[in-house]
Amino acid sequence: MKYALFAVLGAIAVLTAAPIAIAVPAYAVDDIEGADAPDLTAVKAKIDAKDYQSALADLRDLAQDTQQADVYNLLGFTLRKTGDYQTSLTYYSKALELKPDHKAAHEYLGELYVETGDMAKANEQLASLQKLCPAGCEELSDLKQAIDTKVTK
Repeated sequence: MKYALFAVLGAIAVLTAAPIAIAVPAYAVDDIEGADAPDLTAVKAKIDAKDYQSALADLRDLAQDTQQADVYNLLGFTLRKTGDYQTSLTYYSKALELKPDHKAAHEYLGELYVETGDMAKANEQLASLQKLCPAGCEELSDLKQAIDTKVTK
C-alpha cells in the first residue's frame, strides 16, 4: 500500500509539472555578435579604400543571409557616403533596432544628421553616446567633432 501511495504521488507530481514545463517556452540566446557574425574585414578594406559600390554589393549579399547590426550599420555608412541619405537612415535604424547600444551606429547616424543639417537629432545621438560611454569613447569624440565642425562653419 505504501508503494502504491508513492506511485500515485509521483504520477501527480509528473502530471502537474508537465503543464508547467510545456507552458514556459524555451528561449534561444541570439548572440548576433557571436561566432556566427560574418567576417567584415574585406568589406571594411573596400570602405577604407572608398570603393563604396563594391562594398555595397558585398554588404547587400550579407544582409540577405543574416540580420546583423554590424552589417546594417556598414550598409548605412556606405550608403551615406554615396549620398543616399534616406536609405542610409533605414539601415542605421535597423542596426539600432537589433542592437540599441551599437556605438558606431549612433555615431554614424549622428553624422548623417549633421550632414543633412538636423543638429537637434545629431545632438540626440551625441546624448545617447554620452550615456553609453560615460568615460568617453572614440565614437563619442568623433561625433562631437563632427557637430563642433558643423556649428563653427
